[in-house]
Amino acid sequence: MKKLYKKHGEGIQDDPNLTIEYDPLFRGVLGTGVNRRDFLKMGGMAGLGAAMPSAATFAQEKKWDPTVKIGYIPITDAAALLIAHELGYFKDEGIPSVRPTLIRGWSPLVEAFASYRFNLTHMLIPIPIWMRYNNKYPVKITAWDHTNGSAILVGKNSGINSPKDFGGKQFAVPYWYSIHNIVSQRLMRDAGIVPVIKPQTAKLAPNECNFLVLPPPAMPPALAAGTIDGYCVAEPFNALGELKAGGKVLRFTGDVWKGHPCCVVVMHEENTMDPDRAAWAQGVHNAVIRAQLNLAENREAMAELLSRDGKKYLPFPKEVIKRAMMFYDPAYYNNPAAIQHPEWGQDRINFQGWPYRSATELVTSDLKRTVITGDDTFLKDLTPEHVANDLVNYDFVKKALEANPKWKNDASVPKTGDPYVRTEVVEL
Repeated sequence: MKKLYKKHGEGIQDDPNLTIEYDPLFRGVLGTGVNRRDFLKMGGMAGLGAAMPSAATFAQEKKWDPTVKIGYIPITDAAALLIAHELGYFKDEGIPSVRPTLIRGWSPLVEAFASYRFNLTHMLIPIPIWMRYNNKYPVKITAWDHTNGSAILVGKNSGINSPKDFGGKQFAVPYWYSIHNIVSQRLMRDAGIVPVIKPQTAKLAPNECNFLVLPPPAMPPALAAGTIDGYCVAEPFNALGELKAGGKVLRFTGDVWKGHPCCVVVMHEENTMDPDRAAWAQGVHNAVIRAQLNLAENREAMAELLSRDGKKYLPFPKEVIKRAMMFYDPAYYNNPAAIQHPEWGQDRINFQGWPYRSATELVTSDLKRTVITGDDTFLKDLTPEHVANDLVNYDFVKKALEANPKWKNDASVPKTGDPYVRTEVVEL
């Protein structure tokens, strides 16, 4: 496994195109600016990501439309859905699709899905748990969209070189119901740090780290402005934070939890249950799995296609997307040691679609220990086994994977025994 990153392109850290002219307002990268007033209000932006739609906002399907309509956040997590549309994989299955719609926050994406504006999207794996069991919304996880793909980034001058250094610091996550919140809090608790949720002006104890929610595009500017000390989020906002906001990777999340889920593919339950739509749902998953395999095997080309230099699905230059999808060098990321388990054979982001029951159960059990805001009483009596059995539909993705055995080449898939069953590996 030595220098596994070479298979994706050695030396990307020295690519002269990655030396992007510094723009403190991030206009050149994000396509918009963050003004000084926004900088000063970063702490108050938590509400943008923390608000969740109420049950009253949920709509009922009015008329079945087989056209695939995708909503997505501008992160690499969405890559398989975007590629499946762009390369005509849905069309090859006899299913029409329209160009996916970029949404810049999790709450509006959830609301748009619940209102049937979209019938296929990606969500952070804890979100459908909240939707189904707190708001009683009929959502189903039908596959994993990708694995890994996130990191904990800190300011180079923050004084943070290990999780124990987060005492007295401000830390951002993209959503309370996120794998980022779960993994970050687990790392800190293990190091003796107590995660809390307080106003940014509140005094913190030496062993407390204050958590807040920021939309992913707000994180690099907030880090550059010094209003937060670190964040955990999906790519390419870590690559962007490295290149533009004076950040350094403290730890890749896929090096903490081997092959962990992050964003999952979700559908409305009726689209997975209606026998008349079974062929449609199967075709959708055939296309998504095909896209995942293409992404795993053709990272550089797919990164360019997704970038603003290509088909403009992600508002970032190709060099940023390439770094986010290809650069995972243990020698480069050694101070601090962001990659402590190179023998796991993981990448910065991987594309593997099987929704392991063991992972769903671990997410559910860890949510019970994770500090969040809002009413979380629904978690008290929610059993991990029930969630794994009730929330996830395994039929369509399994049939698609059976037709594409190359999925087993992913390093997080067991190489002996049943490939559909694994033991979760977490090393803090």
